[in-house]
Amino acid sequence: MSIKILGISGSPVPDSNTDRLIIQVLKSSGLEYEFVKLSDLIVGPCRACKACVKDNICKVNDDFPELAEKLLDAKALVLGGYTPYGMLDAFTKAFLERLWSMRHINSLNEQKCAVSIISGLHEQTTEAILKSIAKEFSMEKMYHVAELSIVGNVPCLTCGYGDGCKNSGIPHLFTEEIKASAAHCVAVENQPVWDKATQTGKLIGQYINREIDSIPAIS
Repeated sequence: MSIKILGISGSPVPDSNTDRLIIQVLKSSGLEYEFVKLSDLIVGPCRACKACVKDNICKVNDDFPELAEKLLDAKALVLGGYTPYGMLDAFTKAFLERLWSMRHINSLNEQKCAVSIISGLHEQTTEAILKSIAKEFSMEKMYHVAELSIVGNVPCLTCGYGDGCKNSGIPHLFTEEIKASAAHCVAVENQPVWDKATQTGKLIGQYINREIDSIPAIS
């Protein structure tokens, strides 16, 4: 393998804002990269079986061991998820749990660059999720270089029943006069985080190519 930067998305939505922002970081790095959607794989939560203790290789028969090989080969990870029900999505959460197999004793991901990306509707929730991912990256001893927040879009805008459903989130996020329409969805390319992602990717590329000694904070 020769992957230098690996992008992993927990968003199951095809070509989602999360997907596109991850890919922007990857492309901006100028490095060889691979992009993976967890919804295309089977990666369950950690079963706490401890069968990985002796060799840092997860023994669960799903797609994580192959994904772990990709991560092991990469020098940087860009991980993106979203916040259904005010929590980290299950795809991303399961992946993070499974990293334990690579961490104990040998810290196989130590010093890899890591970027966290979260899409959400509420800033407080997004910040809390990013904080929890930062803790995980710290436990992995990764070099956590950036946290990127995407303003998300409520699915009620495009589900087909947003105007008649008593549980619709549209009245809570907009005004009573707003009707369900994809026109109200905000593309990540039109958000300030797009430029931050571009800058992040470029800095990671420079760091891995040893053009700079560290990555400055991105504001």
